[in-house]
Amino acid sequence: MQCGAGSADAYDALARVATVLGAHERANALYRQAVAHEPRVARHWYNLAVSERSIGNLAQSHSACEQAIALDGRDYRAYLLRAELQVQTAASHHVEQLRRELARANLTDQDRVLLGYALGKELDDLERYDEAFAAFALAASARRRHLAYDVRGDERKLRRIAEAFPRGTDRAARGLIDSSRFVFIFGLPRSGTTLLERILTGLAGVRSNGETDHFARTLLTAAPSPQAAPGIADVFARAASVDWDQIAADYARRAGGDREVVIEKQPLNYLYLGAIHRALPQARLVLVSRPPVDICFAMYRTLFGAAYQFSYAFADLARYYAAYARLIEHWRAAFGASIHEVRYDDLVSDPARVGAAAAAACGLLWRDSAIAIERNATACLTQSAAQVRRPIYASSRGHWRHYRAHLGPLIQALRAQKIDLCDLD
Repeated sequence: MQCGAGSADAYDALARVATVLGAHERANALYRQAVAHEPRVARHWYNLAVSERSIGNLAQSHSACEQAIALDGRDYRAYLLRAELQVQTAASHHVEQLRRELARANLTDQDRVLLGYALGKELDDLERYDEAFAAFALAASARRRHLAYDVRGDERKLRRIAEAFPRGTDRAARGLIDSSRFVFIFGLPRSGTTLLERILTGLAGVRSNGETDHFARTLLTAAPSPQAAPGIADVFARAASVDWDQIAADYARRAGGDREVVIEKQPLNYLYLGAIHRALPQARLVLVSRPPVDICFAMYRTLFGAAYQFSYAFADLARYYAAYARLIEHWRAAFGASIHEVRYDDLVSDPARVGAAAAAACGLLWRDSAIAIERNATACLTQSAAQVRRPIYASSRGHWRHYRAHLGPLIQALRAQKIDLCDLD
């Protein structure tokens, strides 16, 4: 029996499934089938553009964005994606088009968010920093208005995590699996975790699962329910009471692989470091850090999905950063030399030396060719998907200084949290 040709929506749905399964080339072919079947539907072109970017076809992604915009001039997702694909130049940019769209009378806040971040990115590329900040501020404030977020909840959560996994606890898995082949790269978003991942996956015998929630799902699935453990106070304490050998075995099944080294590059794994160390005591833990003002502003000028809701207001950013810094200091005190720290500024300044040190900490054989990240053909789905298709560059280091005239409130908020602002020197 021969199946029919199928519909564009069917190809689109199959492509989404293929993406979830990590079959990115297959997903790309399916998205291409969708636009071939219905070439007048803007969302099919936008989905294709996202797919092309993930596998490094930046020119094709740009063309697909233009097709989406031509079919639906109000599909502002395509404007933002197009802005992120390349560095704009005086001879080639879309600033005036973006300004015209922002001047429309009937825009929603969601429209302002997408257009504002797109305009800010393009103006930043053109070194028109005062105008860029105005665009970022417009977009961030529009995004923040629609979030039911209270940073106090995150402050309590990070404090409880440290309490649930105190220093000196020796109860851990018995080592029934080889946990030394698992590498957890973590740190705040925009800190350089993707860059380090791309370098390490350029080495032999290394595979990355990308930004998965494998460990978090394993841990939270195994944690007893309130009904099963009525004497345990909250979810954090219940998570600390699990069978660590079971967690190790279940995580290994989720992570996959056999003899190869497996990287989990999920920034939020800093929340689970205590549990990771108990379940996988030989796992390699790699923290990527960036100076406070630099990382906070890098997050502020980025539109994330549902995560990182603290990143759209300076006051929230400063308080979350302080809570994060306290948690990281707790992990440093608890695990000491088990955590290998990579400083972003050092990584982009001397990638061969810093990359080699990270590789050694992960038990990997180094080769200098790994720093040619633009030759790494594996898919990338993070905010850095277009940036990692370029050779390593250092222009993002200290980028906040171009905006110093506008960042007084952020600096004051960080100082109020007693943060050592090492990047002000």
